Amino acid sequence: MKRVLKITGVAAALFAVLFLALALYFLIVTADVRLDRTRLTMPTANITLYDAFGEEIPAAAAGNSLSRLPAHVGQAFVAVEDKRFYKHHGVDVRRMAGALLHNIGSFSFREGASTISQQLIKNTHLSSEKTIARKLREIRLAARLEKAYSKEEILALYLNSIYFGHSAFGIGNAAHFYFGKEASELTVAESAMLAAVVRSPNRYSPFRDAESCRARRDLVLRLMLDQGYLTREEYERATAEPLPDAPFEVQAQNAYLRLVWDELDALFPEAEKYGTWNVETYYRPDLQEELQKTDCGCDFCALIRDNHEDAIVALAATAGIPLRSPASTIKPLLVYAPALEEGLISPASPVLDAKTDFGGYAPDDYGGASGGYMSVRHALAHSVNIPAVRILNELGVVCGTSYLNRLGIPVDEDDASLALALGGMRTGVRLTQLADGYSVFADGGKYSPSATIRRITREDGSAVYERRQTARNVFSEDVCWLMNDMLQTAVKEGTAKRLRALPFPVCAKTGTAGTEAGNTDAYCISYTADHVAAVWVGNADNAPTDITGGGLPANEVLRILRALYRDGAPSPLFSSERVVRLHYDGELYERDHALYLSDPAAPPFSDPAEYFRAENTLPVSTRFSLPTIRTPKITIDHGSVKIVLCQTEYYDYDVIRENRGKKATIYSGKYRNAIIDNSVTAGETYRYTVIPRYREHSGDPVVLPCVTLPRGEKIPDRWWDQ
Repeated sequence: MKRVLKITGVAAALFAVLFLALALYFLIVTADVRLDRTRLTMPTANITLYDAFGEEIPAAAAGNSLSRLPAHVGQAFVAVEDKRFYKHHGVDVRRMAGALLHNIGSFSFREGASTISQQLIKNTHLSSEKTIARKLREIRLAARLEKAYSKEEILALYLNSIYFGHSAFGIGNAAHFYFGKEASELTVAESAMLAAVVRSPNRYSPFRDAESCRARRDLVLRLMLDQGYLTREEYERATAEPLPDAPFEVQAQNAYLRLVWDELDALFPEAEKYGTWNVETYYRPDLQEELQKTDCGCDFCALIRDNHEDAIVALAATAGIPLRSPASTIKPLLVYAPALEEGLISPASPVLDAKTDFGGYAPDDYGGASGGYMSVRHALAHSVNIPAVRILNELGVVCGTSYLNRLGIPVDEDDASLALALGGMRTGVRLTQLADGYSVFADGGKYSPSATIRRITREDGSAVYERRQTARNVFSEDVCWLMNDMLQTAVKEGTAKRLRALPFPVCAKTGTAGTEAGNTDAYCISYTADHVAAVWVGNADNAPTDITGGGLPANEVLRILRALYRDGAPSPLFSSERVVRLHYDGELYERDHALYLSDPAAPPFSDPAEYFRAENTLPVSTRFSLPTIRTPKITIDHGSVKIVLCQTEYYDYDVIRENRGKKATIYSGKYRNAIIDNSVTAGETYRYTVIPRYREHSGDPVVLPCVTLPRGEKIPDRWWDQ
């Protein structure tokens, strides 16, 4: 008995220690958490937004208090998201324990147990990372939320903050978009459908998958019936109600306005400082209308950036501006421009496109490696993968990512590998960041982050904020000129060739990322001196598609650019005196994969030309001014001496024979494959010297090994046919 008591005591002590340790960990992790009331709601009541033309932007649907909504609206969300909402104090311990046991039993962490209070805290205060520390902070903040607000207030804040897809944030916007009515007019079936959509807006949107949407809506209605919110008659009437088959009101400016509010928050983090303000933006409703015509059948994000104002003037998106794999659109920013800047490459540099293992990383091309050499210009224009990785390997990942950081694109340490050359990163990049990066090429190397807010004034006209554009140099002007020229080649003959139908020059790059199941991200980013027009297509939930960057995104960019410049062509891109057009030795390039500038004595127009930085230090070929040949082959054949010349079509040759101290020129003239000397005597020893010539330039004499004709060998009849 004493032994049992002793074991029990030890176990209790261990449990107490464990409990105290967990409690201490909880207190340490959550010590600095603060409930920020300003984050729970957007204080828009006293703020008026104006577009680029000075016209007031119609406000998005206002938030709704629960008292103004029918009871069944809140009940639909409570039934499916948090059925014990009115019983717990921010955390549903019973549900959390059940989820934990289920996850342990299934060896996964798929089942969550977040209450509506926790979801509100996560959406407004925390990130979406799945860590124990974040969960503990969420739990403590949810408890504080419950002490500060009533259940009705919490539910109203939740309904006004969640995302319903198609750029609709909050129950008011969702009611207008899906049903063309105020949230206070929503029916039971409509409320249930909205509660169904928030689980996964891309998957359950009635405009994308009506069958899945209906099944999910009916599940919500059945839960409302089971939990006593509906009678059987109300349930049956609601399940018979049809789904909407088209949007009633497209909130065209929602994605843009979200960007404006985010910028306003960044400028003035403490929202209570807001007064009655007039916010002047760069918003162009006419261009926004064009972007809103984008029709992809999946999620998309499209924008237009004004390169002179360094401003986003239009933005349309179905799922915000997500962090996604940049795919091959990262290559110019990470690989090609930095390698040009560091003097490692030129547009003509030959790069091997052969399958290679780079320390355990073995990338491949779409369609497989060619196995041969190609120019940097071709590799970039056709978005070939292996050359990009090979160049980054030579440049160094640290060097490449340092340029990205200067372009406002941070890279996590875990993502700093050669896979980054093809867009391999877990965090991802936003389309706005890529647009800012590409604008650097149009602006001669200067980076200036884009904005949406030009000016903020008070009621009396006094200024609260005046934007001042700031810029820093990232690339040299001549490097940007070369990038512009190569990205125009991508339009003329490469992956962005759908844009070549435009009647003016444009630079562009496409990109496609995916898995064996299909593509997840597809891009086309284009720019002129005046604007960047960019489109991303994919699915927020990573559902695969068959869309490639050179397909639908390029078509949408083509449509956008035609609308953007319907009244005239864009301004020409800048010119640079620091770029020169030079010829390079084509034979050495093809034969030895070596890049030499053409010999000044070379035949005119015989070598290909390319653009180079004026400061380039490439070697110069001497193939014509100092003719050089490989040692010819000499043999004895039927009593004659046969000399086989190496092939160089431009050269003339002198062949000199020496015997017993006497020299004689046996051939002088154009290239011939073989020169035969039949005026030789058996038993005699001969030495031959071959001198290559090009016009007035003579090369170094090549002395061949001595040959001795054997005695008794008869010269054959008709030797000249041999």
